Amino acid sequence: MIAIINTGCANINSVRFAFERLGQMPEVITSPEQLKNFERAILPGVGHASVAMRRLVEGGWQQAINEYQRPLMGICLGMQLLCDSTEEGNVQCLGKIPGHVKALDVGNLTSPHMGWNNLTLNREHALTKGLDVNKQVYFVHSFAHTINDATLVSGEYGQTFSAIVANNNYAGMQFHPERSAKVGTRLLQNFLDWQL
Repeated sequence: MIAIINTGCANINSVRFAFERLGQMPEVITSPEQLKNFERAILPGVGHASVAMRRLVEGGWQQAINEYQRPLMGICLGMQLLCDSTEEGNVQCLGKIPGHVKALDVGNLTSPHMGWNNLTLNREHALTKGLDVNKQVYFVHSFAHTINDATLVSGEYGQTFSAIVANNNYAGMQFHPERSAKVGTRLLQNFLDWQL
């Protein structure tokens, strides 16, 4: 069973519906104590990182996520919260995926980075199986995870940034797979199939 963590900083419905289209019936959980009962978990997120991180700490989610030993994936802000720290509010994050989140250096481009964009495969992983980099995915963000050894897939918008990351049982997708048509569906299925 899949848990969708509800911290009050996420659009839960689109993520839930995406998994339902894959034949799953995810459960939205509101208590950290529930997390241990699920085989997989999603940490979605939208909004400001410092607000979301405060809710994770105050709600007891930080400890529950740190102790979780099964596949857990952050989406958008949820991915950023799994990293070491973020410039957005200058806060320490969960530290489950090495690296830091910084404001995108977009140059003359519009910020936030919003819309469809390409991906580049940096290295093979169970989460990238069958990934068609010729298809675009949907982004909405103005901060991004730096490129490092955790980077599986990168994106480009004014600079190169991590689009999919993984470390041990934790993973993250900066874009919205639930809104990214067939390529997003494939990536969500890969998460369901991911064996540690």
